[in-house]
Amino acid sequence: MKNLIVNADDFGRHELINRAVERAFNTGCLRSATLMAGGIAFDEAIRLAKKIPKLGVGIHFTLANGNPVLPPDEIPSLVTAEGIFHADYVTFLKKYLSGKISLAEVRSELAAQLNKILRAGLTLTHFDSHQHLHHIPGIIEITLELAAAENISAMRVADTKIFDGELKNIGQFVGRLGLGSLAKFAAHKARKKNFSTPEHFTGIVAGESVSENFMLKLIENLREGTTEIMLHPGINNKTLQDFCRWDHDFEEELAAVTSPKVLSLLDEKNIAAINFSELRSKA
Repeated sequence: MKNLIVNADDFGRHELINRAVERAFNTGCLRSATLMAGGIAFDEAIRLAKKIPKLGVGIHFTLANGNPVLPPDEIPSLVTAEGIFHADYVTFLKKYLSGKISLAEVRSELAAQLNKILRAGLTLTHFDSHQHLHHIPGIIEITLELAAAENISAMRVADTKIFDGELKNIGQFVGRLGLGSLAKFAAHKARKKNFSTPEHFTGIVAGESVSENFMLKLIENLREGTTEIMLHPGINNKTLQDFCRWDHDFEEELAAVTSPKVLSLLDEKNIAAINFSELRSKA
């Protein structure tokens, strides 16, 4: 059997992302999203998730490029002088590898993010992380422990393929190779603890958008089992690019997962669009 999980990252980061998630669920094949506890549109995302109970919602653990839940003075190694997380995963990793990130603070912050979502009344289907930082040794153990304590039993494994999307430079090649290696390590840890993970992962991790053609080709060549496709849909590129400081085509990804051609091909191929809560039952 072939199943597809289309997951929108950054749910709650901005109201225009929230609206895209709602549209992609109602008129497309999106059935899953991961929620940023520190996002400025968090409360709206919670209301939306409760309005669409069949949308599977996970937690998008965040340690870079976002806002913490705890007061900055409680997590000084994780934040800048402005009280926000470090700019991106590269900055975080440099500090982490040089011993300047406190794992005790990581645990406290991620626990606070999880508690904030649970207090809002959501039952979470899975977890992943912003810029894939949950795959890092030391952090994967913390996220698995926190998730298991709350009966969250599924996890993203971002075992990215090196040639998914355009390779613009050697840095992207090395980055994808490194992420794939870390993902395999994280998957081993997760499966030892009986977490469910999709068999396959795709989505373009270096910033390019998932297009209609990408989706059509993926569906035509979908492998047996469950494939997660990661994307970042949104409405109004200019606003979101300025807000996220990311030159990403949010609108193209929304168009891709609401495309009549894509939906028709899923029906033709008898491929089910599911969320993470259905992983075990579809196995």
